[in-house]
Amino acid sequence: MEPQAPKGHLHPITLVLREAVSLFVEMGFEVAQGPEIESEYHNFDALNVPKDHPSRDMQDTFWIKGVPETVLRTHTSPVQIRYMKTHEPPFAIVVPGKVFRNEATDATHEAQFHQLEGLVVGKDISLAHLKGTLDRFFKKLYGEDTAIRLRPSFFPFVEPGVEVDVTCFKCKGSGCNVCKGSGFIEVMGAGMVHPNVLSHGGIDPNVYRGFAFGGGVDRLAMLKWGIDDVRLLYSGDLRVVNQF
Repeated sequence: MEPQAPKGHLHPITLVLREAVSLFVEMGFEVAQGPEIESEYHNFDALNVPKDHPSRDMQDTFWIKGVPETVLRTHTSPVQIRYMKTHEPPFAIVVPGKVFRNEATDATHEAQFHQLEGLVVGKDISLAHLKGTLDRFFKKLYGEDTAIRLRPSFFPFVEPGVEVDVTCFKCKGSGCNVCKGSGFIEVMGAGMVHPNVLSHGGIDPNVYRGFAFGGGVDRLAMLKWGIDDVRLLYSGDLRVVNQF
């Protein structure tokens, strides 16, 4: 009998990304994608990011040498602008993709990682719709006993903005060293789409409102399977991948 070749395994990031996207598709979202090499306008200006914002510095952004005003996208949010310019509301999209940031790597940061972005635009959209959508998503992803909480925060492209936390995977909300005793772990940023962003997308903010959210897929995978170092996901070590 000929020896059987070992079977391949899907990467944990691929697994959690596929599951996350399918959960949003079940809720009526469409999948949208955009280029990884992006214009400064779509990556910053159209998203209401000021010219003097720290994220435009070389420390945070990879600029394309020899190509003016062109970057490796720092988030998947530019797809929001591209989609709004070519579609009429109401709509709901989810945007999976790779992003790049010029920063030092450590246990929770990488220079390249994957994000999952969401955008819903329509009439009478509220923060309650955002919370209900994310509550359903995280209960499906992590279990029905998962709770979420929203904390006020600031992002240039939303107003109001919030940080989204979910129940700690280790202590289930009782408090531990992983969540620093809070019972919750931050997973993404979100908020109501800023009127300036709607305008840049060609949508009248006096008629339509929307909510948006975005977070790292790598972080979702780490929480789902208790992985404590993001660098393991990019190490190429088959002992990691072979577990899935």
